[in-house]
Amino acid sequence: MAKSPESEPTEKRVRARELGLPLGRFKTGRHNAITDVEGVLVGHSTIIRGEGRLRPGHGPVRTGVTAILPNRGNIFMERMNGGGFVLNGAGEVAGMTQLMEWGLVETPMLLTNTMSVGAASDALARHMVEKYPGIGDEHDVIIPIVGECDDSYLNDISGRHVRAEHVFEAIRNASEGPVPEGNVGGGTGMVTCDFKGGIGTSSRKLPEALGGYTLGVLVMSNFGKMHNLRVGGLPVGEVLAEKFKDTPRRGQTYGSIIAVVATDAPLLSHQISRLCKRVSLGIGRVGSYAAHGSGEIVVGFSTANIIPRRTQKMVYKLKILLDQRLDPLYEAVMEATEEAILNSMCMATSMKGVNDNYVPALPLDEVRRFVQACRPIFASVKKRPQQTSAPVGREKPADVDKEGEVTAGAVLPTEVRGAEGIPYPTRPAPDDIEDSSSGGSSGS
Repeated sequence: MAKSPESEPTEKRVRARELGLPLGRFKTGRHNAITDVEGVLVGHSTIIRGEGRLRPGHGPVRTGVTAILPNRGNIFMERMNGGGFVLNGAGEVAGMTQLMEWGLVETPMLLTNTMSVGAASDALARHMVEKYPGIGDEHDVIIPIVGECDDSYLNDISGRHVRAEHVFEAIRNASEGPVPEGNVGGGTGMVTCDFKGGIGTSSRKLPEALGGYTLGVLVMSNFGKMHNLRVGGLPVGEVLAEKFKDTPRRGQTYGSIIAVVATDAPLLSHQISRLCKRVSLGIGRVGSYAAHGSGEIVVGFSTANIIPRRTQKMVYKLKILLDQRLDPLYEAVMEATEEAILNSMCMATSMKGVNDNYVPALPLDEVRRFVQACRPIFASVKKRPQQTSAPVGREKPADVDKEGEVTAGAVLPTEVRGAEGIPYPTRPAPDDIEDSSSGGSSGS
């Protein structure tokens, strides 16, 4: 017999980092949230009402809306570079086609349930038109960015209970600082690896030697199966699967995840899309294999450059990070994604929804015990400086991945050979040496 929420012991919910998990080498931002990227605001509207048997259109309701506002909400007039990536497309982010074509973000982003994408998009359009009356006349039309996941295991999804007032509330509540996680906003009815999931976020702050940039990830997590769950790289799901073997689980769907990436690194659209690809690696770290019916969709933006909607100029100038400098951001976004998903689970509480479907919370005490048992292994791993791929005996390059009081200006450009071409000057080819020594080839 499955445990009910009433029979579960009360357990204080804490974020993943407080469990002592190994979650990467980079430091977090102040709030360990996407809001650590300056100008990014997050707000929620949570809808919970009713219980018992499903009555389509009446409840029970376990859903909501989460709003992400770049540029403190002034994203329409002062647009930003954006991009995205689809790992598996059994899901939807409305507005992504234009985002990928133009490489621009010009509306807030909303996260909600699958059947409420239209209502959320319509409400965001209303909000934007009221704020900028020239839309569709003086200005271009807009296509709001709205991502979705299926919360039907807990929510009366066909009732389409998300209304315009909920979208307005999420936008109105958007703020800087700590971000509520777990059973909030769009994540209210979401499930991750057969435990309660939802909204989670995390950030990373690169050392000055690597640019000093801040990067944040926010997820609406709703994917996976328990036996695949990895927590800090540990096979926690395999251990917990036996304990929860009698707990009914959603069996009709694998679920999905939508992730939003923000950074103050000066990136172009194609670089943001490449960064979004690496979010998939963080999702995989937690246990996803991107199932046939799953939607793993990522959108991202950079706050470093403003693309004005109105200007008298023919051109505008951008700051652009060298492609060779992207590697630390790739590592950071993978770390932040993994931690954001784990935060969504660690902060979520158990929930009972439609037809009394019950989803337990991740048992943090058991995770702690597992981590403590593995701690001697962690302790035996000594922290070593980043190793280079140069052969033994070769001089170490001047731009090694080091931390400390080194400024970005003091770090030399990379000498790594990449898709951008071979560093200049290059060593002449043997044929060129012979030709130059003989004064060139003679004609016949």
